[in-house]
Amino acid sequence: MTLYRPVGLKELELIAQSGFKAFPPRLPIQPIFYPVLNFEYAAHIAREWNPKDPVSGFVGFVTKFEIDDEYAAKFPVQVVGGRVHEELWVPSEEMDEFNSHIVGKIVVEAAYVGEKFGGEIDPQTNLPIERQIKWAKELKSS
Repeated sequence: MTLYRPVGLKELELIAQSGFKAFPPRLPIQPIFYPVLNFEYAAHIAREWNPKDPVSGFVGFVTKFEIDDEYAAKFPVQVVGGRVHEELWVPSEEMDEFNSHIVGKIVVEAAYVGEKFGGEIDPQTNLPIERQIKWAKELKSS
């Protein structure tokens, strides 16, 4: 199953530290991990919310990844608004297990920059230019 996850800069940094193989553990105030089922929904969040949010670093990214279909089926699809607002609700205590079912690498499909973002995004990779070299080394070592 193909899933998407809108993330800010800090979460993307943690994903990069895993070699683009895992999402970070949830914070105590985040009992659920919400990957979404379509790019449109993820892009809306990454474009409309993250670039205005200082916690997100004033930038939003849409990540895309594959997860084992059989494992994904244990999480019923939740519709939380319009028909495109489809997501899975993964309890935070299952993040290690969830990550172990990711097939391949987590990729960055898009980036949306807010006015207060202090960096630059490479249009070919959708990654922050100032972090690309560091992250490329982490990808090779994983």
